Amino acid sequence: MTEPQVNPKAYPLADATLTKTILDLVQQASNYKQLRKGANEATKTLNRGIAEFIVMAADAEPLEIILHLPLLCEDKNVPDLVPRLEDALGKFSRRDSAEVLQPVRTAVPLQKHSGFMGLMPTYMENDGVLSTKFVCFYKREKGSTLPAVRATVVLLDPECGNIKAVMDGEVITAMRTAAVSAISAKLLMAPGAEVLAILGTGTQALSHFNVFTEMFSFKEVRVWSRTKEKVERFVRSAGGGVRGCGSAEEAARGADVIVTVTGSTEPVLYGQWVKAGAHVAAVGACRPDWRELDDVLMKSAVVYADSREGALSESGDVILSGAEVFAELGDVINGTKPAEREKTTVFKSLGMGVEDAVSAQLVFDQWTSKETKP
Repeated sequence: MTEPQVNPKAYPLADATLTKTILDLVQQASNYKQLRKGANEATKTLNRGIAEFIVMAADAEPLEIILHLPLLCEDKNVPDLVPRLEDALGKFSRRDSAEVLQPVRTAVPLQKHSGFMGLMPTYMENDGVLSTKFVCFYKREKGSTLPAVRATVVLLDPECGNIKAVMDGEVITAMRTAAVSAISAKLLMAPGAEVLAILGTGTQALSHFNVFTEMFSFKEVRVWSRTKEKVERFVRSAGGGVRGCGSAEEAARGADVIVTVTGSTEPVLYGQWVKAGAHVAAVGACRPDWRELDDVLMKSAVVYADSREGALSESGDVILSGAEVFAELGDVINGTKPAEREKTTVFKSLGMGVEDAVSAQLVFDQWTSKETKP
């Protein structure tokens, strides 16, 4: 008796009978308008605990159902991810090439499509981790249905050079970015912070909401977007406990922690709105000529970054304002620079390959552990 052929595209796959049963359920859900499509919707419903059934399918003809999900979608993995990222940030800031070897992100312009392809390789010699992320990001026109970001993470064997795993980078990017922002808040926000404001309503906004409310106890969460419908949809997706705001100023004034996760190329947050001692995690505006924060805020705050070199070469908020980067988060973790909690602080997040590397390695380790259990 010969062994069945393993499909090289994706594994493990549902058999024909199970596939038909699942597709029948999908059709019924569609008929009753209870069907949501896409990785973003899957992530949101998983994180909020409101999904009854989620299907992952290989992009193949005929359709093939994959019998596992990205492990970082689960809230329970936030406690595992955060310490790994803290350790990685500390290692990066020590500038020991045996711990982290990572160049500044290379960006290839995609002029025809108003976008860029970023390449983010990382080698952690002592940990035996070699990876790279390919990420395409775009400046989309208002009303566009095309994605603003697409990413893939590849793990390789550093000794042999072969590929160990290829992973959809969207969930990894969303979770590690939110977790690093939460680390910045853990280190820099004032004790007793009660109000969280989120400017933006996309994938990153939801991942930040999920991680921040998992790690901290805010009494009030506010959200703003330029589009009222998107605010209303975000409030529904969050499952309650969020107040939609009619303006960025309304959301920001009096907030203890402000997260900016927009696709804006011009400032959306102004220093005159930000109360003294607030902490700002600025996640968008990852190009030298893009802004989310105005000069008043950048020059009056103590500015931290994940990577000083990255901020000075990629962040329009830093470059165009002329603000000084006081420290990296890793410097604070290592104890070489202080956390200025009593002052207004800005964490400029650009994202680093080492963050993707340790996140992807966590997914791979957990998947390997599950696969090897009897």
